[in-house]
Amino acid sequence: MGERRGRHRPGLDLDRDRPEPRLSPVPTYRERLRLEGLTLAAFGALSAAAAIALTDTATDHSTSTIVQLAVVAVLLVSLGTYSVRRSMEKAIAAGQTTGEPTPLWTLALVVAGLTLAFGFLAGWDAGLRIGGGCVVVGLAQAVLFERVVAARERREGVRFFRLPGSSLFTGTKLGRA
Repeated sequence: MGERRGRHRPGLDLDRDRPEPRLSPVPTYRERLRLEGLTLAAFGALSAAAAIALTDTATDHSTSTIVQLAVVAVLLVSLGTYSVRRSMEKAIAAGQTTGEPTPLWTLALVVAGLTLAFGFLAGWDAGLRIGGGCVVVGLAQAVLFERVVAARERREGVRFFRLPGSSLFTGTKLGRA
């Protein structure tokens, strides 16, 4: 084979140092925020619509429902964006990762389970709040948090990926590449 043209750098083997092509693309943190958020919002909307359509009491205490959903939205804007930024600050350099995607079908189970539990135990207006809360949280995740991550990725020229070990209680562990 012919020689490579250009400047030769000692210790650099272009064929050996070339990254392996990925057979399946790893979802970035932004992609997962968008997909999981929109999915959660959709399941929440279905849950809320079902609570309204199938029960007579879902719209009881509507002022309380609106106030509680507004409080959730305010908390997401303040504490949620803080948490996303903190996760990005703690991100570690990571090579290959799975992206730790949440199976989307589990979101349906969570929304349905919470809606039914609160609906039967606390009243269907509480079930409606669960559905509405899932819509608010999902949209915050898909729109607000995704944009926070996008701005950071653009500014620093990196991509963030979810790492194993992330949980609701320990926070999202991120890798950066």
